[in-house]
Order: sequence, then C-alpha cells, then structure tokens
Amino acid sequence: LAPDDPVRAVSDVLRAEFGSAEANAFPVVAVDPAPAASITPYAIALSQLPGVARVDAATGSFTNGAAISPAGPGTARFEADDAAWFRVVPSVEPISAEGEALVTTVRALDSPFAHTWVGGGTAALVDTKGAIIDRAWLAAAWIIGATFLLLFAMFRSVLVPIKAIVLNMLSLGATFGLMVWIFQEGNGADLLGITATGQTDITTPILMFCIAFGLSMDYEVFLLARMKESFDRTGNNDAAVIEGLAGTGRLVTNAAVLLSITFVSFGLTANVSTITLFGLGLAVAVLVDAFVVRVTLVPALMAVTGRANWWAPRVFRPGRHRRVGPHRPTIDLRTETGPAIDLRPEIDLRDQPVAVDPIDSTAPTTDRPTP
Repeated sequence: LAPDDPVRAVSDVLRAEFGSAEANAFPVVAVDPAPAASITPYAIALSQLPGVARVDAATGSFTNGAAISPAGPGTARFEADDAAWFRVVPSVEPISAEGEALVTTVRALDSPFAHTWVGGGTAALVDTKGAIIDRAWLAAAWIIGATFLLLFAMFRSVLVPIKAIVLNMLSLGATFGLMVWIFQEGNGADLLGITATGQTDITTPILMFCIAFGLSMDYEVFLLARMKESFDRTGNNDAAVIEGLAGTGRLVTNAAVLLSITFVSFGLTANVSTITLFGLGLAVAVLVDAFVVRVTLVPALMAVTGRANWWAPRVFRPGRHRRVGPHRPTIDLRTETGPAIDLRPEIDLRDQPVAVDPIDSTAPTTDRPTP
C-alpha cells in the first residue's frame, strides 16, 4: 500500500514502536503423537533452531533450549487426545528468504511423532512456490509445443516458429528484468510512490507472462503472415521481409500504443504496488515487443537466415498433408530457383478505352453483352 494509506500507517507504527514477533507466530502440528513425554524434547529442539525466538507448547514455553515458563491453564489448548501443536515465534521476517529457510529447517527436523506439519503464511508461500516451480516445466511444454505446432501448420516452416518463441521469451525476459530492477530492488521506486520489499509477488509474473506472451505472438503472426504471403508470391526473402514489415508496422504500432495506454493508466493510478507492477510491466512488455523485437530483431534474423526460413522436411510438404492458410507450397532448398516471379506491370484502368452507350453518348459506361 501507499505510505499515506491508514492500513500501511498502522503497520509501520507497529513495526517501529512495538515488538511484532508474536503476530508472526506459526503453528507446528503433530498428529497421532507419541506419549506426552516427547512434547518437551521436541519443543526444546524447535527453540534451538536459528531464527526461532520462542516455542509455546503444552508443557510450557522454551527459548534457546531452556524452559522460561511452566505449563499452566493457558497451555492446555496445545494438546488433545490424538494431536498436539507448537506455537513457534520467529525472530526473522516471515515473508523473506530467512523465513522460508526457517520453515524448511523445521520440516527437516527429526520428529518423535507419526506426522508433523508446518502451517502459517510462510509455509503457504513455500508450498505455493514449490507447486508453481514443480509444474512450470509442464506449462512451458504445453505453451511451446502448441505454439510451435500452430505456427508450423500456418507457415510450413521449422525455423520460423522456433525464432518466434525465442524472441518472445527474450522480450519477456527483458521486461521481467526491468520489473525486478524497479519493484524488487527499488530503483526509481520513489518516483512511482511504491516501497520495494526485496521480493516480487510470485503470481503476478505468471499472469503477466500469460497476457504478454499471447499479445506478442499475436503481433508475430501478423508480421510473419504478411512475409509468407509476399514470399509465396515473389520467392524473394529480402523483399518479403521488407513488405511484411511495411505492411504490418502501422497496425502493430497503433495496437501496441493503445494497449500501453490502458495498462499505464491503471498502473500509475493504483495505490497497490502489485497493480502498479502489473500495469507498468505489461506496458513495457508490449512496447519492447512492438518497437524493438518486431521492428529490429525479427526482420534482422529473417534476413540473415534467408530462404532457410521457409524450409520444412519433405514429409510435411504439400501433397502429403493439408495446408493451413492461403499460401503456396514450401520451397525445397536443394533447388536453385524458387517460385516464379511475376514481373508483369499492373494495369492502370485510367489508360483503358471507355465504351460509349449509343442511347446516351455523353455518359461513359461499361460494355454490355448483346441480347
């Protein structure tokens, strides 16, 4: 939140003027526990871990391996017939690298109980990051595989889809790097009215990736489709690159500017840093993609790779599969010539004779068939 927000002001006062470690306590729950004699040794072991300030259990409170208060009426809530729980008060910031390390250490600690689980906000963050990272490869495989197959079906090329995916990842990588530099490391944060925390919300980059990757591929299809049409008509790769860039430049530029205005508007007016990150991040992603990748990198790589852009294995050439899109067969690089180039001049209708209607000799009209 913004520094002048009342909720933010309360949080700042609590952090500066009062000890807030109690509010950051997290539970450690033991299910099907061993006899009650195991509760004290486990509580002592927890209290000796780095980053732990105090442990409250059914048998009392412990700090640095020593008991500081005995069991009493208030500690009865820590034990039941088939379960027990321990209240761990950390000495480190819970949402931080140290807090995540503490949760990992507690989970790795030998326990005398059948099942021991760690809860709280830090544990939820650790589990969320683990779930996302563990499945990220599957999501990436789906995205890259589907994108490659669809672009290959449209352009009948092996190299073009690969370059499209790599360049999209490049623009997104540059965008994420800039977002870390500003929102995580705090460079220019004062100008935006935000406070850098040293971390980035883990779900925001994922949502940004989904939207930005789709928009980037949209622009890519516009540009490559025009290049493919030109190459099928002329067989000249350099001319196709020029014509494709000239034919789609205005469309891509206008679309990118309009989208960026939308993203920037709620990014700069939001009082929540995650919304600001989302809006400005998408705006940067769209602008970098439209004005750097599409205008510079794509044409340069298409020109460098030449006719290899439109190569495909023989088994995927026309006659053995159904083509998607109104384009001609893919060329064979083993031949010297590509599709024939039509050099006939265009017809200017202003130079053609005009037929005269015998009924009205003053009104030019087109020829009509004899009844």
